[in-house]
Amino acid sequence: MLQLNNISKSFNEVQALKDITFEVKKNELFGLIGPDGAGKTTLFRIITTLLLPNNGNAFVNGFDTVKDYKEIRKITGYMPGRFSLYQDLTVEENLKFYATVFGTNIKKNYHLIEDIYSHIEPFKKRLAGKLSGGMKQKLALSCALIHKPEILVLDEPTTGVDAVSRAEFWQMLKNLQHKGITIIVSTPYMDEAMLCDRVGLIQNGNIFTIDQPDNIVNSFEKQLWAVKADNNKFKLITDLRNHPNVESAFAFGENIHVSLHDNKQEIKTLEEYLSEQGNQKVVIKQTKAGIEDVFLHFSQQNSVTQ
Repeated sequence: MLQLNNISKSFNEVQALKDITFEVKKNELFGLIGPDGAGKTTLFRIITTLLLPNNGNAFVNGFDTVKDYKEIRKITGYMPGRFSLYQDLTVEENLKFYATVFGTNIKKNYHLIEDIYSHIEPFKKRLAGKLSGGMKQKLALSCALIHKPEILVLDEPTTGVDAVSRAEFWQMLKNLQHKGITIIVSTPYMDEAMLCDRVGLIQNGNIFTIDQPDNIVNSFEKQLWAVKADNNKFKLITDLRNHPNVESAFAFGENIHVSLHDNKQEIKTLEEYLSEQGNQKVVIKQTKAGIEDVFLHFSQQNSVTQ
């Protein structure tokens, strides 16, 4: 459904994308995972024909994003990161407008949006600008779907939305996938990565790896330790990073996740070192890596090579 070949994009001296190459299969739920400024939005705007790449080419269901942009817009639903619907129109008026633009009507494709739109239909006379974050999200998704697209491109759709609405939204995406729609979604939330069929980890315009979430997690070969103490966390993480055997130390909730250069060295030695530095009630336990640990590991490796 989607094929990207050596896509690069620069804005003056800033290179936003660097030789991006990957494909998304039909009916796949593909996640692009990375922090703000990683290049996700730029890539999505190229896919949806809103930006031209400096180098490389992209195809959506066989259509070239430069030469065949009109055809691509007919089969693509795009939900940008910022709420972009008409805030001075009602919920119903926004939906009717987008249906009309694509030469269809609400009745014809209502079955496609029913599970989503039913949550906000009781408020169809309310101005879009007066909706809550979760309701705006559902309206934007309904408008992106009303013309029955073959591929849905969602740019950080759950940013700033409460946890319950986030869970509901991802269940909606799974339901849409079951209806035969290919979905590519970007997110800064690592837990959402585990809900995708495959994910690509991106930072500074580079994609580190693309694979199934479980495979990415299992690729982390280092032993990981969760460290905590009863004193200031900033001091704890600073002391850890100053230890010669500590390869990485990143904050995860109340713990610091630590990997070592030499796993054969007794962890008791590290515990004694932290106590000598004034850290109180130090506790070190073995823990399992998550996809965020893998992402940070790749990021650290990339920064070293640069």
